[in-house]
Amino acid sequence: MHELLLNSVRSKIAISDEELKKLLTFFFPRKIRKRQYVLNAGDVCQHLTFVESGLLRSFYADDKANEHVVQFASEGWWITDMGSFFSGEPAMYNIEALEDTEMLVLPRTSHDMMMDAIPAMERYFRLLLQNSLVASQKRLIRSMKDPAESRYLTLINDYHDIANRAPLHDVASYLGITPETLSRIRRQLSQRKS
Repeated sequence: MHELLLNSVRSKIAISDEELKKLLTFFFPRKIRKRQYVLNAGDVCQHLTFVESGLLRSFYADDKANEHVVQFASEGWWITDMGSFFSGEPAMYNIEALEDTEMLVLPRTSHDMMMDAIPAMERYFRLLLQNSLVASQKRLIRSMKDPAESRYLTLINDYHDIANRAPLHDVASYLGITPETLSRIRRQLSQRKS
């Protein structure tokens, strides 16, 4: 039960079977349906979310109500509004289910208790944060220097399942292009394969 989470932890840190059992006591299972929100912008983010099955997206809406996708999270991924979770300030992002989703949530109070009870988890979360920072910096640089087709090919190469599961307009938003541009790119790539 909850093998994805346990495998994620084991892949990054040395942890005993006893600690793994204790770890699960800090999480709460939750199921949501497609188009339900895990977090609304303006609310304070109260938990970290680990996706067991399904697909979530994190996005913000600008002053003209245009949505900008910041992150996707599928099986084995974490998602939250870090700034809100750690500061207690209102969230900048919305988190919405793109598919029916099963997840494990880790409330802030449980997170703090878990860190005290299982010190190795501090290293796990530090490694996650480091990896997230590196990925965000790479994405920022790619968005400034790479053409749209190259950004799409990187997404396909690195996250093929998300590119195929997420709606076209969300993929385009994540890449910083219009859905029409993404359709043209996909058509051109398909023609080159023929």
